[in-house]
Amino acid sequence: MTKKPRAATHFAIGNNPERSREHNRRVVLDIIRQHGSLGRMEIARRTHLTAQAVANIVEELVEANLVRNTGRRRTSRGQPPVQFAINPEGAATIGVEIATDQMATTVLDLTGDLRYKRIIPLTDTTPENCLPIFKAETDRARKSFASPLLGVGVVMPGPFDIDGMSSVGPTTLPGWSNMNVKDALEKACGASVTLENDASAAAVAERLFGAGHKVSHFGMIYFGTGIGLGMIQDGLPYRGAFGNAGEIGHVLAVPNGRSCPCGQKGCLERYASLHALYEKFEVAGRPRPDIDALEALLEENDPIILEWLDEASQHLTTIVGLLENILDPETLIVGGILSDQIFDALLERMKTLPRSVAGRRIRTLPRVMRGQTGQFTAALGAAALPLFEILTPKLETSPPDQQVA
Repeated sequence: MTKKPRAATHFAIGNNPERSREHNRRVVLDIIRQHGSLGRMEIARRTHLTAQAVANIVEELVEANLVRNTGRRRTSRGQPPVQFAINPEGAATIGVEIATDQMATTVLDLTGDLRYKRIIPLTDTTPENCLPIFKAETDRARKSFASPLLGVGVVMPGPFDIDGMSSVGPTTLPGWSNMNVKDALEKACGASVTLENDASAAAVAERLFGAGHKVSHFGMIYFGTGIGLGMIQDGLPYRGAFGNAGEIGHVLAVPNGRSCPCGQKGCLERYASLHALYEKFEVAGRPRPDIDALEALLEENDPIILEWLDEASQHLTTIVGLLENILDPETLIVGGILSDQIFDALLERMKTLPRSVAGRRIRTLPRVMRGQTGQFTAALGAAALPLFEILTPKLETSPPDQQVA
């Protein structure tokens, strides 16, 4: 018996029950964001909402300053339709990435345009040191815009609250376990905080602004100091039951391999991560280079960089096949705090991939590709998290259709 292909999910499809008015607002905002500007009738056609429902929602969004009237579009005949677009000054969001060696801060307007970015080094990542710096950085970012603050997104390395894994090793943040992190961050900055792990936030950034913009199912292999996986399923982040989905850094890559601070031997993070690259410099008796210096070393064919690229690509190639067989994504995106040139060199070494369910004759996307949001990807994703909450439809919570004015 031939298996019928699963129908694609249409994320811009609205629904008409009173109970899902908030969902319908997201649908309308999302469809306007995707197309730049649209008239009411075109919004209704694309969302499958009634013309009256669209008129009511657009009026609400204009009153809330989230959408603006951009005038009438010229047409060949008839009355030109009034166009509506997202109002970039309607709100702003702040995103902060707290990494093991730096804090990156970004500001996005309501259209997702980057308005501010700043990176400062961190030498002490304990809460006692980080929270005052976090307050100072968010206060500084707030001075860069006059729009209402929609929220603050904060990303940190995971996993969260897993005994033996959350607070050990050089790729995690010491001292943050056994405390209400979200509450501490909100008290520090005086605003609502959305907390996420760095890989999931990076996937959100690629979904909204990068290589995953029109991709509903993909995985984001994220390089921070460690390595993690962010997943987008049906256009939304998949976090797992406790926010730790995608912890590929502690998947066993080499049986009885190098010891890992998590207690296992042979974890992927011990071979394919920025920390693993730094270790190679330390073993060779050479100083640890800054992230920005790694690109120049690659151009010089530095033997340590080349050795790490060969080793990391070998293990990632295996992981790619594993992820494809388990998740069946449209593509896997590789990105993070390393430069585009280093990721290109890594992907060049991953051209020969293992057989998997992704080996289809007809593909619209490569199996693996580089991200497009650059070294600020996690901080961009952090700022995008509050935007994602108001701009993204959540179809799984929508009740059956019913007319609404």
